[in-house]
Amino acid sequence: MKALCLWRSWMQWIVLCVSVIALTSQASPAGSSSPVSHKNSLGMTFVRIEAGSFLQGAPSSDPDFDVDEARREVTISQPFYLQTTEVTQGQWLSLMGVNPSAFSSCGPDCPVERVNYEMIQVFIDKLNQLDPKASYRLPTEAEWEYAARAGTSSPFNTGDCLSESQANTNGKAVRKGCELFERSQGPVAVGSYPPNGWGLHDMHGNVWELCEDWYGPYSSGSAVDPKGPQSAQYIVLRGGSWRFYPTFSRSANRLKAFRNIGGFRLVRVAAPPA
Repeated sequence: MKALCLWRSWMQWIVLCVSVIALTSQASPAGSSSPVSHKNSLGMTFVRIEAGSFLQGAPSSDPDFDVDEARREVTISQPFYLQTTEVTQGQWLSLMGVNPSAFSSCGPDCPVERVNYEMIQVFIDKLNQLDPKASYRLPTEAEWEYAARAGTSSPFNTGDCLSESQANTNGKAVRKGCELFERSQGPVAVGSYPPNGWGLHDMHGNVWELCEDWYGPYSSGSAVDPKGPQSAQYIVLRGGSWRFYPTFSRSANRLKAFRNIGGFRLVRVAAPPA
């Protein structure tokens, strides 16, 4: 019996070692020497999103389809690093010295909100000075939707419905066949809900997120790394929020906003050191 126990302990040790080796080998994507994630000095975590193609927009058969969501094939030609959460109030405060959020009582781990495009550009400039080996910017609409979908083609990366356990939204009105739930009372700490398949939190709900490009119609036909206007009458907001119904959180949904105010997450352009 003692010999059997000893043999089992050695086998368990071997299995453990093999598991560690396997996990280590997955630390970087295939064919890449760059890590899959990186945390900067402000505590902002970025995950590597591999290049690929997807169908941007929604099918016209979707009951929530809007004319500005007409589907097209889009290719993201280069991998990029996207922040796993929305920028928090604590991160904003540490760099900017003031907290503009309407829900400041929510705490430092809650998303910063009530910031506009110009304010975000000042934040980005300061962050680029703090971390000169990198370059930060807002994601384009195409990058944002590609990341939000995480390989899915359904209305949400969770499927056809979005529940109160999956995102911070207003469940008083939902898509046909989905279950109603109570309306949220405000933003919550980032990372409070499960991430999508690529490790990104709150791509649906919590607070609206600004993109780099302003609002404009999609070009017809397929596109590679498309970008919208650099300035226009409306800014594009993505992802929905705690106040809006789940349909506004669909991966394809585009909100053109005259007042360019919301929350945001960033892209880290330069590959972090291996």
